Amino acid sequence: MNGRERILAALGHREPDRVPFDLGSTQVTGIHTVAYRALRDRLGLPPVTPTICDDIQGLALPDDDLLDRLGVDVRGLFPLNSHNDAVGGRIRRELKDAGEEVEAFVDEWGITQHRPYPDGLYFTAVRHPLAGAITVADVAGYRWPNTGDPRRIVGLHDLAVTYRAQGRAVMVKGVLAGIFEMAQRMRGMAPLMMDMASDAALAGALLDKMVELKLAFWEMALPQLRDVVDVISEADDYGTQVSQLISPRMFRRLIKPRLALLFGRIHALAPDAKLFFHSCGNVRPLLPDFIELGVDILNPVHVRATGMNPGELKRDFGRDIVFWGGGVDTQDVLPHGTPAEVRDDVRRNIDALAPGGGFIFNTVHNIQADVPPENVVAMWQALRECGGDS
Repeated sequence: MNGRERILAALGHREPDRVPFDLGSTQVTGIHTVAYRALRDRLGLPPVTPTICDDIQGLALPDDDLLDRLGVDVRGLFPLNSHNDAVGGRIRRELKDAGEEVEAFVDEWGITQHRPYPDGLYFTAVRHPLAGAITVADVAGYRWPNTGDPRRIVGLHDLAVTYRAQGRAVMVKGVLAGIFEMAQRMRGMAPLMMDMASDAALAGALLDKMVELKLAFWEMALPQLRDVVDVISEADDYGTQVSQLISPRMFRRLIKPRLALLFGRIHALAPDAKLFFHSCGNVRPLLPDFIELGVDILNPVHVRATGMNPGELKRDFGRDIVFWGGGVDTQDVLPHGTPAEVRDDVRRNIDALAPGGGFIFNTVHNIQADVPPENVVAMWQALRECGGDS
C-alpha cells in the first residue's frame, strides 16, 4: 500500500498493511521548529531553515526528506492566514510595561500576540479586539477579514496533485480557529464565557459570525479542492484535563446547532472527503454529539485526560469514528520519559486503538521544543515494530 491507500483503508475501518502515520499535516499534529531541527540532526539529515506553517505555535512544515525517511502517509495544505505570516500584520519588537522586550504581532483579526524576545517559543494573545463593553452592533460593524479571498488557496490544488502523485493522502485546514475558540480570541475567554451564561444574544452574534466566516472560506475553497483532498480539518477545544470548558448542556444549546450548519455544508461541498475534528481534553460526553454531527475522525485521543482511556473509547465508539492521534502522551512521556518508556506507551496505545482499523498514529498534540530527538526516534521505532512494519 502507498500512504494514501493506507490512510483510506484506516478511514474505512479496515486494517491496512501497517498503522498509518501523520506528522505535520495540520497545526495540531505537528512539530516545533526547535524539535524539528534536533530530529533532523539525529537522523543525519542536512540542516535546513524550516518552513513555518504556524508562526504562533512555532511549527515547522516537515520537509520531504524527513517525511520519506519516517514513512509519513499524509501531507497538509495550509491556506494563507495570519498564523503562517502571509496575511495581516508584521512581527516587530517592542517593550512591555516592565521593560521586557517582546516580539509583537497584530494579526489580521486585530488580535495582539506577544512572544518573549529573543528566546520565546510561541506567541500568546495579550489583547482582544472585542474585549470590554460591546453590543451586537459592534460585532456586526467590526472590520472582519475576507476569509473567502481566493488568494488564500493559490497553488494549493497543484500542491495537492503533487502530494497525490507521491502516494500521500491530502489534508486541508481552514483559516480560523473553531467557532468557540475564535470567539474567545476576539472577545477574551472570561468575557465570552460570561456572555454565554448571561447574554445569549451577544454570544450568539459572535458565534454566528464565526460560522459565517468559516463558511465563506469553505464555500470558496472546497469547490476548487474537493477533487484532490481526502480529509478536511476543523477544530474547536471543549475539553479540560478532567471535564469540559462548558457543560454539555451549554454545548448542545449554543455550539452544536452552529456546528450542524457548518459540518453539513462541508459534507455537501465535499461529499467524498472525511471530516477531521480536533478537540483536546476530556470530550467523552460529547462524542455521541460529534458522531451525530457527522464527524468522521476524532483528534486527538487525549490519553491522560479523564474519560479518555483509549481502550474504552475504541470499545464504545470505534465502530462510528476514526481515532487520529493518541499514539503517545505528549504531556509527560514524550518530553520527560526515557526512550524505553516512550516505546512502552506507544505499544499500549497501538494495542488499544489499531485493531480493526480506524486509527492513524500521531502524538496527542504537537511535538514541543523540549522533546528530546531520541524520544521521537523511539516513538517512530515503536510504531514500526508494533504497527505492522517491523
